[in-house]
Amino acid sequence: MQTPKPKLHMLLHSADLVEERLRIQLNPLGITPRQARILEALDRIGACSQVTLAREFNISAASMSTMTTRLISAGFILRAADPDQARSNLLSLSDTGRALLSDVHRAWREVDKIIETAIGPESAAELAGLARQLRNALGGRAPGHGARGSKLTATPGIEERERRD
Repeated sequence: MQTPKPKLHMLLHSADLVEERLRIQLNPLGITPRQARILEALDRIGACSQVTLAREFNISAASMSTMTTRLISAGFILRAADPDQARSNLLSLSDTGRALLSDVHRAWREVDKIIETAIGPESAAELAGLARQLRNALGGRAPGHGARGSKLTATPGIEERERRD
């Protein structure tokens, strides 16, 4: 009797292939897929500490520091002293970073089209729904939303983004 192969491999392989397509789309912008997500999160959350941002992505502050340092050097985000806490800094989108978001969203839409072309629009929508369901079931959430879907901020338009995520 043959042991069934794990389903995880197909999910990981597909995710790698999709991420590579996204890298190709983002490469002309000079950012990586994770950096694009950080820019989107800062747009959604607004000015916040690096620790808060790391928490939103469920990564260490050191890992977030590496990514944000590169984005600061590129001029996409700004670091300023927190007026409420002298020993803390706040990160926010620069005007350049905010302008870059439209190109990031365009790249994401292009990858959506690639997926839809590969498996059809209905399957792509079902896949997105299942991916959201799995993320939520495993304790994940879109950055900028509190536990169990509560919002961290009252940024205009966030309800629409929450439905997308």
